[in-house]
Amino acid sequence: MNLEKILAISGKPGLYILRVQTRTGFVAESLADGKKITVNLKSNVSLLSEISIYTYEGEKPLAEIMQTIADKENYGPALSHKEDNAKLAAYFKEILPNYDEERVYPSDIKKILNWYGILQAKDLLVSPATVEATPEAEVTEGTEEKAPAKKAKAKKE
Repeated sequence: MNLEKILAISGKPGLYILRVQTRTGFVAESLADGKKITVNLKSNVSLLSEISIYTYEGEKPLAEIMQTIADKENYGPALSHKEDNAKLAAYFKEILPNYDEERVYPSDIKKILNWYGILQAKDLLVSPATVEATPEAEVTEGTEEKAPAKKAKAKKE
């Protein structure tokens, strides 16, 4: 599961995909509605690939937790993030039995399940077997080579 370009932006709902870096920040596209927004460098932005969850043994990367949820749910929808806190904690205990209950709050679990739901709805959860089983020829089949751009002729004055 590749979460390299998936962003969570503080103060903005949902998840975003990093599209282009600019001089003053970057352009991100919302996974919810496809709208592009510009984000300045002062905004608090988190890459999902950099987020970890506290366990009693240390920290576990979010990608591994998402993969565990996907495996448990057979890449289908998970428990709704709108369930009550006791149900969410019990579900998360099934996913990650050794998570640190004192440092992982119900709001964190809700966020993780909400993010999983967004990624699952957009088919961004890919099983490792699917990636390995896809031959290289099939992956590059749909790509077309672009012809070199023609040079503009200089204007005569």
